Amino acid sequence: MKIGFLFPGQGSQSLGMGKDLYETYEEVRDIYDKVEKITGIDVKKISFEEEETLNETKYTQICILTMSLAILSLLEKHGIQADVSSGLSLGEYTALIYSKALLFEEGITLVKKRGEYMQNLAPKGEWRMAALLGMKEEQVIELCKKVQKGFVVPVNFNCPRTNCNFG
Repeated sequence: MKIGFLFPGQGSQSLGMGKDLYETYEEVRDIYDKVEKITGIDVKKISFEEEETLNETKYTQICILTMSLAILSLLEKHGIQADVSSGLSLGEYTALIYSKALLFEEGITLVKKRGEYMQNLAPKGEWRMAALLGMKEEQVIELCKKVQKGFVVPVNFNCPRTNCNFG
């Protein structure tokens, strides 16, 4: 049997994530401690106690990465390894660290910077993001051009087909 790991991206965070594992397993505490040492961020306090801070992109990303790496440490301890791994956006970094394409410290440092850049470069004010399903790229682009108040920019086409049904 083949095993694959799919790592989550931003938006999967929730207050208290990993607290039970942190309190139970030394391997998990070691991961949190290593990440804190590399970044200077109190990931456990943010993940376990500070929901508003957890939802700031510059902290969200490093907290999710830490949680994913902590779970990996437990799986590895029990001899569970993936034949393939992948990730959703931010989760790609976890997959790269897991596959050894990135060293642990490099991956942590990159994700810290990624979160900071994404937060600091977002436009000030009110803005939103939307996912459009079942439309061709050309249709999305034309729809965005019709917006008269503010601006809309298509930035990510995730599916090559017009009907992306993954179920």
